[in-house]
Amino acid sequence: MKLSQYAKKIGVTYRTAWIWYRDGKIKGYQMPTGTVVITEDERRAPNDKVAIYARVSSSEPTSNLNTQADRLVAYCAAKGWQISQVITEIGSGVDDSRHQLLKLLADTSMTVIVIEHKDRLTRFGFNYISTLLASQGRRVEVVNLTGNSKEDLLGDLTSIIYAFCARLYGQRRAKRKTEQITRQLEENDHATG
Repeated sequence: MKLSQYAKKIGVTYRTAWIWYRDGKIKGYQMPTGTVVITEDERRAPNDKVAIYARVSSSEPTSNLNTQADRLVAYCAAKGWQISQVITEIGSGVDDSRHQLLKLLADTSMTVIVIEHKDRLTRFGFNYISTLLASQGRRVEVVNLTGNSKEDLLGDLTSIIYAFCARLYGQRRAKRKTEQITRQLEENDHATG
């Protein structure tokens, strides 16, 4: 089958499938016309290392975290995937310093990251992360592609307002601290001069 058909069948972008072909992770050949034909019919590349990432916000019950991870394990088992890691984390989807997620994204040996919803990975910028991973021959598998409910959208808005308020407060404190240090330096300069 053509590389484009193969990519569509297994749910990855054409670019990701091309990288896999180029790196020898999937078998095929290139015709004189330039068309790439894949000769293997597998659901995933043979060298995939699968990681599950489950996240809940701090306002959700932690029991939801375990059941989310269990659903993802069952999903991977149904697809016949061997799981290398199960990562769970409690934190806001707006927070860009979640340590477990950053560690997972930095681990280039993990070629597939399985999540339940896009917002479990990040509230904003999902396509940026997905594109960057694809450029490394990696991908995100989203189990449930349904849209956000009103409650989720209101939760996003609240998270954004909270995050910006925290940053603004921190900036004001930093500005006051800088002004205080500057005054002390000026006073010391006048006292010695």
